[in-house]
Amino acid sequence: MIELKNITKVFTPNKLEKITALKDVNLHIKKGELVVLKGASGSGKSTILSLIAGLSKPTFGEVVVNQQRVSKLVDDFASMFRRQNIGFVFQKYNLIPNLTVEENIITPLIPTNPNKNELEQKLLKVLKKFEIESKREIKVKSLSGGEQQRVAISRALINNPPIIIADEPTANLDEKLSLDFIQIVRSLKDEGKTILIATHDPLFFELDFVDRVVEINHGKI
Repeated sequence: MIELKNITKVFTPNKLEKITALKDVNLHIKKGELVVLKGASGSGKSTILSLIAGLSKPTFGEVVVNQQRVSKLVDDFASMFRRQNIGFVFQKYNLIPNLTVEENIITPLIPTNPNKNELEQKLLKVLKKFEIESKREIKVKSLSGGEQQRVAISRALINNPPIIIADEPTANLDEKLSLDFIQIVRSLKDEGKTILIATHDPLFFELDFVDRVVEINHGKI
């Protein structure tokens, strides 16, 4: 489902500085696998997620996701591919504070111009699944951290993508809410989703339903 081949990623914040975030990384993730990327901040975890989602491109190497060479796609096609294949849960959620729960969740659907009935069906499905039906008309800025995360997950799943990517998903949550999120991940794995989570939260490292923990250290596996 996901393949990174000899990936190197170099950032050049200015003409005099080069930062090698990843160096000759190879990673294969099968369909339906749950893989946890373990590593300290700055180890390269988020860079890997960004490359898989087509949010950035490698300096060297190739990224293949669901049989598509994502690393070769131009931006417009990368956006389309991401919308159809990947649900991304960001560390800080990336929600729009002054929009309602409903408006935030349906954002990925807008470019597809769905009819009203289709949009409503997809919206109700995720609202019910993550128990936020009563919050539908409330602005996101009024929600708790746990509720905001459920909105972010609902938005990531509104298109029913086969791949779920989460970047430090429990960084802003207490232990109870972190455990709630882990139960959500378990249910998504039971549905057959391919899941990749980048975290340094030890709660994830001993879970019986995690297939692999891959450690990233200074840009290398």
